[in-house]
Amino acid sequence: MLQPEVKEKIKKEFGRHEKDTGSPEVQIALITNRIDSLTQHFSVYKKDFNSRRGLLKLIGQRRALLKYLNKTNPAIYQTVLEKLDLRK
Repeated sequence: MLQPEVKEKIKKEFGRHEKDTGSPEVQIALITNRIDSLTQHFSVYKKDFNSRRGLLKLIGQRRALLKYLNKTNPAIYQTVLEKLDLRK
């Protein structure tokens, strides 16, 4: 679970306006942050298979949002990939 301060920082960095929470850029950044925290969790708890299923769902959600963003606005797609250091 993300801390509210971290969420606000991500929303300000990736949002289109001050109260933007629904744009694909913000959603991708929030999901990426959750994926990173779950990845760290699995380095300690290797047999937590229930949370691993949630991680796979998050990865699928992020993939779908990235695909949508690439289709609708490729320029923003490239900037999001660079900011989040994702490979594509």
